[in-house]
Amino acid sequence: MGQAVAAITHHQPVTLSERPDFHVIGEIVEQGSRVLDLGCGEGELLAWLVENKGVMARGVEISSAQVRRAIARGVSAYQGDIDEGLADYPDKAFDYVILSQTLQETRAPLQVLREMLRVGRRAIISFPNFGHWSVRLAMLLNGQAPQTKLFPYNWYNSPNIHFLSINDFEGLCRDQNFPIERRYFLAGASHVGVFPNLIAQTAVFLLG
Repeated sequence: MGQAVAAITHHQPVTLSERPDFHVIGEIVEQGSRVLDLGCGEGELLAWLVENKGVMARGVEISSAQVRRAIARGVSAYQGDIDEGLADYPDKAFDYVILSQTLQETRAPLQVLREMLRVGRRAIISFPNFGHWSVRLAMLLNGQAPQTKLFPYNWYNSPNIHFLSINDFEGLCRDQNFPIERRYFLAGASHVGVFPNLIAQTAVFLLG
């Protein structure tokens, strides 16, 4: 999995960023649960969950610089590549395995999802919706890989290597018999109730 790094205790109040999916994930995760965050970045979400939900938290992040910043937040972080699997963890070792805004950056997303559901009782996945109307319009008008607020990169330097829509993800869950327990569709911080594949900018799924 990679090199484990001990956490450093801190006493600063932890607040979440303006990312709406973080707020939804914070609502989903139950008090005192065991949580593994894949692609945890600088550990912002995990630190908030530890402070506000009393969770037992672990994070995996490929960037050593971000691992160090996660440690500074008081998060128990590991440097590792989630595409290489989670073989170090036994079945159902965690109550929740989180993958926030990272699925589209993995080389083998299906394998990552299977491993999440193996080591976790539930999996929480959030991702930007490539089916959003702004992406469709940009492709229609320009005939090029879209650059929008959701996807600001050029095609040649984007970390996103799999562009998926809400319909794509739900189709995969049907094909693989991944049970969807809850769905959250967001446009900014607002919840979307109709035509989510067209209107929602971000999706959050809870799989059981």
